[in-house]
Formats: sequence, C-alpha cells, structure tokens
Amino acid sequence: MSQIKVNNLTFRYDGNINNIFENVSFNVDTEWKLGLIGRNGKGKTTFFKLLQGKYEYNGKITKNVNVDYFPFEIKNKNRMSIEIVNEIAPNVEDWEIIKELNLLNTDAEILYRKFNLLSGGEQVKILLISLFLKENNFLLIDEPTNHLDIETRNNIINYLKRKKGFILVSHDRSLLDEVVNHIISINNSNIEIMQGNFSTWKENREKQDNYEKIQNEKLQKDINRLEIASKNTEKWSNIVEKSKYKTNNIETKIDRGYVGHKSAKMMKRSKIMEERIEKAIDEKSKLLNNIDKNESLKIIPIESRKSELIIAKDLQIKYEGKTIFLPISFEIKNKDRIAIVGKNGIGKSSMLNLIMGEKIQYNGEIKIAKDLKISYVSQDTENLKGKLKNLHKKIT
Repeated sequence: MSQIKVNNLTFRYDGNINNIFENVSFNVDTEWKLGLIGRNGKGKTTFFKLLQGKYEYNGKITKNVNVDYFPFEIKNKNRMSIEIVNEIAPNVEDWEIIKELNLLNTDAEILYRKFNLLSGGEQVKILLISLFLKENNFLLIDEPTNHLDIETRNNIINYLKRKKGFILVSHDRSLLDEVVNHIISINNSNIEIMQGNFSTWKENREKQDNYEKIQNEKLQKDINRLEIASKNTEKWSNIVEKSKYKTNNIETKIDRGYVGHKSAKMMKRSKIMEERIEKAIDEKSKLLNNIDKNESLKIIPIESRKSELIIAKDLQIKYEGKTIFLPISFEIKNKDRIAIVGKNGIGKSSMLNLIMGEKIQYNGEIKIAKDLKISYVSQDTENLKGKLKNLHKKIT
C-alpha cells in the first residue's frame, strides 16, 4: 500500500489567464478504486496528464508507482496480440494472461490473432489485461466502455470490480456505481475526495447544494434588512446631529452634549450594522461556488409530410459479399424514437450509414421519405470543426 500525494498543485496552459488548478492538495491511496468526475472542461484529462508527468506545473506530486493511461497507444497494430501483451507487461507468464482473459469471459485464441483485426471490444480487453498485469502499476482509465455492446460492457464491469489501484473516468453513472469505492470530484472552486460510489457522492452534493441555497437566501434577506436599517439609523443620526444647532430655523436652548451623545450612539449602531452586512456578504460569497447551471437541450426535428419516414423489407446488410444478419423488416414513423441494440460488428453503424445514403451492400428493400432531412452524429467526433451553421448544412 502506498499513496499518491498532491501538494499545492497549480497549473495553467500557456497563454491562459486563469489557472486550471490552484493550490490543490490531497492524497490518494494506490489501492483505491476511484471515479474521477467533473463537468467537461474542468480538467479531468489535464489531471491525468499531470499525473503522467507530461506537463510542467507548480507544486509537488509524489508517487512511488508507475502510472499508465488507458487506452494505451499501440504504434504497430499489425502484430499478434500476444506480442503486444508481452511488450506492455514483459515479465508476465502465459498462465497469468489466460487467467485474466478468463475473468473477462474471453477465449485465449484472440492472443494469436493480429491486434488490428480484433473487434473494438477485444482490443479493449487486451489492453486492460496488459496494463493490470504490469508490476507496481497504477492505472488511469478513460471511458473504457465507449462503443461497446452490452455483453462486453458487463464483462468489463465485472473485471474492474475484481481490480484495485486505478482512477476511472466515465460518463456512465451505473458503471461508476458498480465499480468505484471513492470519488474525486473536480468542482468549480476545489477538488474533493469522498468514500463511496457516484450515487453516494451525488446524494451528498445535492444535500450540500440545497443547504447552501437556503443559507444564501437567508443571508440575502438579512443583508436587505440590515441595509434598510443601517440607512434609516444613519439618516436619523444626521437629523439628531443637526438638531444641536437649529430647530425650525430658530436658535433654541438645548442640551448639545446629550444630543451629540445620542447622535454618536446612533452612528455607532449604523457602523455595527455595516460590519454585519459586510460579514454576511462575505459568508454569502463562499456559497454556491460549486453549483453548476445546466442549460436545457432541445431537439426540434423538422416535420415531414409523410407518416412513414423509413420502410425496410427483408433488409440484410452485406460485408464483403456475406450477409451479417438475418432479414429484418421495420417501419419508422413520424415522432418515433428508436434504439438499435446488438453486439459489436453486427451491423448497427452500417445500417445507419445505409440510411444516410452511403454505398453499403445490402439485400432487400429500403425506402426513405423524399423530403426527409437527416442529421447524424458519429461515434468519432474528433474531426468535427468549424462553425455549427456550416456543419448543419453539411450533414442535412
């Protein structure tokens, strides 16, 4: 058992004014199974790169374990999978590799196939077992279940349940709930670590947010009340002070000492109220810093004049002249919301590409409404760039 210690970590990218992290300190036990959460752009990927030593930073990160990142970069994928495993974990025995594959319900025969010919799910399995087999290793796992079918996803979940010593980034909340036992949360104003899974963290965060909202409202009411009282007290203090000299423009015999004392007392009371206001404002400024405001997302499809948008009859996708599933028939009507499920490689993406008008080999019939405009979001969005307006014109 050892620890990764982060002390006074401060980092910002060249050319940026604001720090991504500022004076951040915490300790991580290398046997924990941690989930790293935070809104996009908060620094999850940056934090991973800092742990790997890829960026210069102020502060100190102390660790006595090797840190590796998943997905691991394979430069030459045109090799047998067993070669890649032995390259990543050179001291591992064959029986250890087979044992890990068994934990993933995977046949050892994939070790003797070229890595680039494996399915996406099989490649994920090869990389995961290789990295976990490395000695004295702490793993940074980034979205391991992206684009996997349900069966492979469940295999990965069960595998990670048996492991320890990693930080996992995933937008899959159920994955985090089932796998991790600690949460690192990158918030707007700090980084916090707590024991438990995502649901535990979420429940505590909602309680904290609700408490801060109530305190914020209470302090705002106090500030408003004190501001009114302070102004009124100051106003009356000035009136009393003036009364030492004139009353209705006529010189009068008054006890100026008494009036002055009364005026000073009211002015002091006003100053006390101002101090209370400043204190309340300071307390208020410490609240709501970690509450995120979510913008609503609306999808407004263009209405088609047709009732049936897509009709398929005895449809079969073909790959290299061979059909990859039995004939299917279906209709998609206006306002339908359809999910396509199935194992990796079964033809889900090919069917979408066929609907998009790409040249996909198939048997059977498929009819698409002529006035139908289709928007498409690919699995791989790394190449998307430019203005949204231009993108819309391109994909409709």
